[in-house]
Amino acid sequence: MLDELDDLRTPTCEDETCSRRLDEPALVFETEGGCRAAYECSCGAVTVTVLRSESAR
Repeated sequence: MLDELDDLRTPTCEDETCSRRLDEPALVFETEGGCRAAYECSCGAVTVTVLRSESAR
């Protein structure tokens, strides 16, 4: 179960042929709705994550 939680906190590449773990985001910005982060993988794909803020739920 802890492994599943760790996977949710550690983004992985969303490319169909790649599933590398992603390190530091290339771009992060926050809005009233939450935090967005863009990660660039060494395969060239870009993965965007969205974490909604508590007030937006």
